[in-house]
Amino acid sequence: MSTWTPKLLCVALVAVALAGCGRKEEPAATADGAPAPADAGTLNVYNWSDYIAEDIVPAFERERGTKVNYGVFDSNEVLEAKLLAGGSGFDVVVPGLQFLGRQVQAGVFQPLQKERLKNYGGLDPELMKRIAVQDPGNQYAVPYLWGTTGIGYNVDKLTEAFGSTDIANSWDLVFKPENLAKMKDCGVMFLDAPSEVVPVVLNYLGEDPNSTDPAVIEKAAVLLKTLRPYIQTFHSSQYIDALANGSACLVIGWSGDVLQARDRANEAGNGVKVAYSIPKEGTALFFDMLAIPSDAKNLDNAYAFIDYLLRPEVAAANSNYVSYPNPVPASLPMVDEAIRNDPTIYPPPETAAKLFTLAILPPEVDRQFTRLWTELKTGR
Repeated sequence: MSTWTPKLLCVALVAVALAGCGRKEEPAATADGAPAPADAGTLNVYNWSDYIAEDIVPAFERERGTKVNYGVFDSNEVLEAKLLAGGSGFDVVVPGLQFLGRQVQAGVFQPLQKERLKNYGGLDPELMKRIAVQDPGNQYAVPYLWGTTGIGYNVDKLTEAFGSTDIANSWDLVFKPENLAKMKDCGVMFLDAPSEVVPVVLNYLGEDPNSTDPAVIEKAAVLLKTLRPYIQTFHSSQYIDALANGSACLVIGWSGDVLQARDRANEAGNGVKVAYSIPKEGTALFFDMLAIPSDAKNLDNAYAFIDYLLRPEVAAANSNYVSYPNPVPASLPMVDEAIRNDPTIYPPPETAAKLFTLAILPPEVDRQFTRLWTELKTGR
């Protein structure tokens, strides 16, 4: 954890909650999400699924007179594979902070020319200090949004199984096989993201969530294997609609995504009640970053788009749409009160004190994560 005071952390959490993730207007892209060939009036963006307000891209296109080719992905691993292969064709991408750190080391990104970002000065300084631990000097990226990894659940199904929803306040709900077994029949889904889930398991076990000790990491693998019979699906975006329509009742998911599922269920009027919990044992705090690949072709448009996203009114619109915090404090007055006051979006100091960031994984640890995750998913 950083040395933030609770007050500063709360301010940053509030500030960050404004630039959220949401359903996107998705301009033309190739079938695998790669952008169409670049031209002078083009911008090629690669972002997470359901991670931007639906009117942001069209509004930018109108203002800028630029065609945006908008592709989406649902895991850091997918993005990283494209970037490390080279020649991705993207101008703006949105990696998680811990992946950004090692991608910088691999020469994937170009340093930001901060003077080209008029709204750079509006970023929360305490948040930028925290990010600088993995991006020294904040040289290569600016934050887009942040959130937590926690528990999403169907209120009625959980109450039916346990008599109340109190158990959702602890990772015991998910990480004790006897509890998870009670939810199997209504649908259990885990993020398909070992770099997110394994540290959370280690923290639950009382270990350093960022441990690189193979023996410690193996403890997480052993626990996860006891849970495998009760997990229906591993996926990092499908759980939003599954929670919303009732085909899943318990997930390890990202905060804003679960809250989007809640809102979609409410809008559909289908009687499904969805809620999100940050477990008392603590969990991972993530930051998603806006960065420009070293081989990007459309630099003027790339800087214009990043700067556009940092406008307070745009950041607020994103947060209002997707329920994720953003890094622009001036946007807070424009964020819906229900979002500003939601402790699962803006955690109070006692909760924030138990949040941890994710470290850059060295290659040998990354290989161990990949191996244990493959074995978990295949049931070996």
